[in-house]
Amino acid sequence: MTTPSFDEQAWQAVISRDKRADGEFVYAVRTTGVFCRPSCASRQPRRENVRFFALPAAAEHAGFRPCKRCHPHQAALSDPRVALAQRMADHLEAHSADGDATSLAALSQTFSYAAGYVQEVFKEIVGVTPHQYVEALRLRQFRHALKSHESVAEAVYHAGYGSVSRAYERASDRLGMTPAQYQKGGPMLDIRYTTADTPLGTLLVAVTERGVCAVGLYDDAQAALSALEREYPQAGLSRQDEALNAVLGDVLSAVMAGAAPAHDLAFDVQATAFQWKVWHALQQIPRGETRTYSQIAHAIGQPTAARAVATACASNHLAVLIPCHRVIGADGALRGYKWGTARKAALLAREAQTEPVAAG
Repeated sequence: MTTPSFDEQAWQAVISRDKRADGEFVYAVRTTGVFCRPSCASRQPRRENVRFFALPAAAEHAGFRPCKRCHPHQAALSDPRVALAQRMADHLEAHSADGDATSLAALSQTFSYAAGYVQEVFKEIVGVTPHQYVEALRLRQFRHALKSHESVAEAVYHAGYGSVSRAYERASDRLGMTPAQYQKGGPMLDIRYTTADTPLGTLLVAVTERGVCAVGLYDDAQAALSALEREYPQAGLSRQDEALNAVLGDVLSAVMAGAAPAHDLAFDVQATAFQWKVWHALQQIPRGETRTYSQIAHAIGQPTAARAVATACASNHLAVLIPCHRVIGADGALRGYKWGTARKAALLAREAQTEPVAAG
């Protein structure tokens, strides 16, 4: 008999609201942006919208917020290494603006472990290094401060960047625009987009002057446009079918046939260093083949980061161009896919054909 995978066991614990599993993991729901204990009494989510994390800090790093009903942070963590990683994450969050308190040397002294062990445990459990985690915390604080209508200088101070120039250097690429533009909701950002009907739904392709910023598959054109508007609430959106015809053709070939783009498309998406590492590995998977999350983790040199790999796949904004649909569970099952597991199955079926199918 085949032993159930961790995800299968975790999902069964969520379905049964098993209190014994509290502290072993948390689950996050993509549609609500919230993560919970396994025993949470909130409405049961759909399986394809669920992600599992070893500890609350990993879920927060992926952009989820804690449930106010079950308070997942209050569950005692059962694994000592996971508990250590969470304590370090709490420390980093409390001192994210203080570079002296978040260095490896400081963590080593605070938690009485060698610096190498501190780095190893944190990276294994959370999926990123303490330094990368702090950078993500600072960026999150910076975004919050800007949206709270603080001045850029005040936001820089509260986030702990040290100087405005450092904030522009570190944050601008992640924000996809300058901090001043982001504070205004991206009003100076010009986004051109186009859509096309496909057997898999409405394909949306959007670009900035820096590159492709969004590719997605939706039920209809309105759903596609609404998703783009939510991502860039005050950016200047303009439909330009003719101007984007070549880019659309490249993306259609990828969607319909799994073909590599004929042109060297530049991307303009926000991502952490870990996410880019995962996404680059996904682009190396040949058409017609799949990899497991664990195999991708090994490919990027972090064999214990399978869950973090799954989170990076879920945060992909460029459907098919970054082929996260080619990553499956260890048991061969299709895990959650941002644009629906039915579309994931259809994409894989098309790519499994001996010869590429026509994109028209």
